[in-house]
Amino acid sequence: MTAEAVVTVRLVRSFEHRNFKPVVFHGVRLEQTVQDFMQLVKDDTMKIIHQAHGAKTNELVMSLDDDETLILQEGQTLRAAGVAHETEVAFFRKEDYSLYKANPQTAW
Repeated sequence: MTAEAVVTVRLVRSFEHRNFKPVVFHGVRLEQTVQDFMQLVKDDTMKIIHQAHGAKTNELVMSLDDDETLILQEGQTLRAAGVAHETEVAFFRKEDYSLYKANPQTAW
């Protein structure tokens, strides 16, 4: 039996302007690799934002903490990376994230 889940992906357009679009994926196979799931969206970086019944960050786009644990690694399955039913992940350019993290200023 293959486990399937609903996963919300935040397509982050701009950290500075807090601009993102949530997209909900239904029937996501948790045994597929992160790389395979990213191919469905686009080839870039993903990080766990929130899991069902867990605490949420005060950051509007995503937390800047725990990258080692929360950034999804391509060779892992989604389940091994910590993705479960109703997990929310961010999808972004790693370069943009690194620049924003070095100087987390927002613009309105």
